[in-house]
Amino acid sequence: MELTLETTREDHRIAWLAALAIAIHIAEAALPSPLPGFKPGLANVITIAVLMLYGWRTAAWVAGLRVIVGSILIGTFLSPTFVLSAAGALCSVIAIGIGSLLPGKGLGPIGYSVIAALAHMAGQFMTAYLLFIPHPALFHLLPPLMTAAAIFGIISGLIAAILLPRIKLPHV
Repeated sequence: MELTLETTREDHRIAWLAALAIAIHIAEAALPSPLPGFKPGLANVITIAVLMLYGWRTAAWVAGLRVIVGSILIGTFLSPTFVLSAAGALCSVIAIGIGSLLPGKGLGPIGYSVIAALAHMAGQFMTAYLLFIPHPALFHLLPPLMTAAAIFGIISGLIAAILLPRIKLPHV
């Protein structure tokens, strides 16, 4: 008995874009970090570009696959690092999903990126507090972490805004 799965063009598109985000995620994991687990979030550029080009559903798939497959390849799957990354990605995807429901043309790549970065950091922070470090002193780190998230969100959004008109994603 042979099992055959039919794939669609959208399946191929999601796989291609997720692979691109995973490659950036893995490269970023090799960068030195001033704080444990703190990264600029450059894979977010792909998620924001996907959101702008293909919508929230595809962006959610790409973000989810990036976290799961990236953690498997890096060797952090089901570790505290994975839990924090997954919580951040979930909050980020929910935030851009809510943002995409706003009337008009939406927030644009910079607005979506800042919201995604802030939600990601907030999700990671609350998960760290609730599961790993339930100490009130941890909240002293929140202002600098949220500030850094906003700055990196602006940077990622600017990169996405510059790249979006110049890139031609394959219509797989």
